[in-house]
Amino acid sequence: MSEAVMYYEKDAPKTALEGKKIAVLGYGSQGHAHSLNLRDSGLSVVVSELAGTDNYKLAQEHGFDPKPAAEAIKDAALIIVTLPDELQTKVYEAEIAPNIQAGQALGFCHGFNIHFKYIVPPKGVNVVMIAPKGPGHLVRSEYEKGGGVPCLIAVEKDSTGDAKQVALAWANGIGGARAGILETTFKEETETDLFGEQVVLCGGLTSLIKAGFETLVEAGYQPEVAYFECMHEVKLIVDLMYQGGLSYMRYSISNTAEYGDLTRGPRIITDETRAEMKKVLDEICSGKFAKEWISEVKSGKKNFNALYEMDHDSKIEQVGRKLRKMMAWIDEKEV
Repeated sequence: MSEAVMYYEKDAPKTALEGKKIAVLGYGSQGHAHSLNLRDSGLSVVVSELAGTDNYKLAQEHGFDPKPAAEAIKDAALIIVTLPDELQTKVYEAEIAPNIQAGQALGFCHGFNIHFKYIVPPKGVNVVMIAPKGPGHLVRSEYEKGGGVPCLIAVEKDSTGDAKQVALAWANGIGGARAGILETTFKEETETDLFGEQVVLCGGLTSLIKAGFETLVEAGYQPEVAYFECMHEVKLIVDLMYQGGLSYMRYSISNTAEYGDLTRGPRIITDETRAEMKKVLDEICSGKFAKEWISEVKSGKKNFNALYEMDHDSKIEQVGRKLRKMMAWIDEKEV
């Protein structure tokens, strides 16, 4: 395995984008952060957003004059696509493909549509990626503090010879070069990102929390106590891991908890679980998951919506809403 390549501010001058137009398509989580940070870094930014939407109004409040995508990308040196994966193809085919010109750079924050070839840019166009390893609000807040969120950089097509310099300038403009920019590929970013979401960060974690909660409740324990043990305290443990890895977390908890961790954890994540993880990874790498997701979107997301509603009104969610209202120190968010 080759050594990781990292870039910082000295490696990522903004000169490749200075005096040039940058078009940011979408003003959601990542879109608003990239637009504001790039503008605050002294670069020229034009925002594209659907007229009448909340994000359109927010962009106006932030001093932008949102344009249709076809107009926004005209003469742009860099076109940053921050739209949801499932919307990108439609916008690309309708507004980007008929108007994009050779020499322009098409930028993504996630490699899904390029890697699985739902978007195939024409010859002469650069294709790059800057993927911040954090949500948009963190990209913005860390920048405002004088810091930044680490980013991944990838170059899929370098038609002009300076695609990497353009991408590095983009990363520097949003603050990523302050924290570090790690070189990767569209393939690696896409497949590891999907795997992490499905197996650990979202799918694995939510399923583990629900299973633990349900086990305690079914055994006769109070749902409120089960919520505290299986949901509320997750943040405390994750924060310790975030600061110093598994070792610092184990250093910070009791010996009893650490012994239970080391001896019982492997009984939960078994060889059977690991085999299923490999199946999930195979589905990602083969494109099976991507096809399934795009098909789900085209069918109106009926299964997606049904599964969401089922969990939205589950026992753990009902108990959590009640308890969070009692915790004045939490910035409560209810959907």
